[in-house]
Amino acid sequence: MHEYDLSTARWRKSSYSNGQGGDCVEVADGVPRVVPVRDSKVPQGPTLVIGAKAWSTFIGWAPL
Repeated sequence: MHEYDLSTARWRKSSYSNGQGGDCVEVADGVPRVVPVRDSKVPQGPTLVIGAKAWSTFIGWAPL
């Protein structure tokens, strides 16, 4: 298992997030070869680290 230093990651919320505590995810930009994903309501909680190719495939499949 790999560990990634996400201390300087630039997190951004999903465009589907709203200001009313809805189901929100954040992704971090600028981490080579992977896309970190976390629950925006629990930023200190666990982070999923997904391979960039798998993330690209998921985004291409996910309905807008």
